[in-house]
Amino acid sequence: MKYHLVTLGCPKNKVDSDGIEMLLRGARYRPADRPQDADVLIVNTCGFLEAAKEESIGVLQELSRRKRKHQILVAAGCLVQRNSAEVLDRVPKVDGLLGTRRWMEVLELIALIRHGKERRRLERYALLGESEVSGIEFLGPQQAPALLGDPATDFVAAMPRPPVVAGSAYLKISEGCNAPCAFCTIPSFKGKLRSRPLEAIVDEAVALVQAGAKELVIVAQDTTDYGRDRGEPNSLPRLLSAICNRTDDRLRWVRLMYAYPGHVSDELIEVMADQPKIVPYLDMPLQHGDPRTLRRMRRPSRLEMVYDHIEKLRRAMPDIALRTTFIVGYPGETEEEFTGLLDFVRAIEFDKVGAFPFSPEPGTPAAELPDQVDDEVKQERYARLMEVQQPISLRKNQAQVGRLLDVLVEGEGRVEGSGEPLLLARSYRDAPEIDGLVLIPGVRGVAPGEMMQVLINGAMEYDLIGEPLVSETFSSKRLLSNRQLAPIRFEEEERDETAARPG
Repeated sequence: MKYHLVTLGCPKNKVDSDGIEMLLRGARYRPADRPQDADVLIVNTCGFLEAAKEESIGVLQELSRRKRKHQILVAAGCLVQRNSAEVLDRVPKVDGLLGTRRWMEVLELIALIRHGKERRRLERYALLGESEVSGIEFLGPQQAPALLGDPATDFVAAMPRPPVVAGSAYLKISEGCNAPCAFCTIPSFKGKLRSRPLEAIVDEAVALVQAGAKELVIVAQDTTDYGRDRGEPNSLPRLLSAICNRTDDRLRWVRLMYAYPGHVSDELIEVMADQPKIVPYLDMPLQHGDPRTLRRMRRPSRLEMVYDHIEKLRRAMPDIALRTTFIVGYPGETEEEFTGLLDFVRAIEFDKVGAFPFSPEPGTPAAELPDQVDDEVKQERYARLMEVQQPISLRKNQAQVGRLLDVLVEGEGRVEGSGEPLLLARSYRDAPEIDGLVLIPGVRGVAPGEMMQVLINGAMEYDLIGEPLVSETFSSKRLLSNRQLAPIRFEEEERDETAARPG
């Protein structure tokens, strides 16, 4: 038997897909690169934004159009949890639904679908509700989907994970979120914060390092809220210390994502500064830089607190790379408020900035707010924000020229036009998939997942350029001078998808 698994959305979905994949492999299923070669098709969907929802529906519809008679199509993940009725309505050939907290029951769902196909070809099964209350709910073609809920017991063990590819792995420490953000749909389908047991997380970290991870990327909806639901607020420093102390020296980098303003404690900053494995990097999505907009967002609005956090982080770790995310065009955002955001960006000078035009999501308070901003204005403000951030990003990158940086190789490419070989790598300053790269021209033959030291000799708005110090482990045609390196356009060979560039 073979399976074909498609994962959409954020790194947290990737972690769940890893678990699904390992359960399938344990049941002697083999992966199929092409959907037509698989017996079971699974799409782990994203339902965070309307665009993500449409992408998920599109993938399901494409697979359903080509679905063979005896193939099984399973829709899993956030969109299923958020709106299973729409999934079933728009993709009638879906055979089963798997909720966000029921991925560990994928084999049971497949068995039930197969059994159902033998009896009633039009029946569907869903694992969506509470196990002991509603169990496995039967969904006929005309029936409403089951109410979404949690399983009777939490899956608390270390998650099974496949071998690590390219040296980097995500480590999810909690599910759900307690933040009241007015624009966010996540609590509606992920629920309240549920932290995983510390020992289970550390066991999983150790297993990932044994499986080849040199970088662990810590993810959750809010990593800095870890432990609060268990009566242990500010538990993240203890967790990070345990991960660093229990793993061996094969683990080089621990990277922290999705910090929440107000939860970045002095203890956390101290642990980040003191533990050599924790890279001086922090992703702290702030969403806006004007207090009035932040209050309408139901976000922390005391900018003094943010300035204080930033000052402490930079004092403790002078080389820290700070990343944040902003929403432009939020309902009621005036030109004065947007100017306040631009002034905030200029004052803080973040290393990395991601930005998104506001997307009204059904069921959220923000979607019902008055004074919705026109799409044209949203796009114009997005462009202006990027114009402000790009020279800041360039200056931050130019400050790296002349430094020796360890980099993690992700793959190979070619310099556009000349066809020169090009290594694609990341430094501690770059998170996978969302930040820039370190480009190493004239070099080939270094396997993804290997680490090497490079001298940074060039910089662009989003990417750095470097040359290696050790030549025995790879073949090098030639190293280009800094003048020859700017600008570089590259074609990727081994990297499946280009990392989203921050502004």
